[in-house]
Amino acid sequence: MKNRLPVENAGDTDVCLSIEPYGEDFWLRPREAFTVVPMSDGNAQFTVVVATGVITVWLYEDGNPHKVMLDYEVVDANGEKLECGHQRPTDSDSS
Repeated sequence: MKNRLPVENAGDTDVCLSIEPYGEDFWLRPREAFTVVPMSDGNAQFTVVVATGVITVWLYEDGNPHKVMLDYEVVDANGEKLECGHQRPTDSDSS
């Protein structure tokens, strides 16, 4: 089974889930959960950086920082694939 990274917003405001290196954004509302799923057959390892209002995730093959995994999906609690910009606030300057 592939490594997967569940991400949950336990706060009371929206939080941006940003997937690097492209900075794709997926917005979690309070009490919402998404899962980052690598599509590669490699052994994905994740680096997670948390700051106010944003969770940034990098996916690496075998933990090697020179082997960034670019093929992934973000899915909601029902397993539905989400598109970049999902639930992005209209006043956000993210792209």
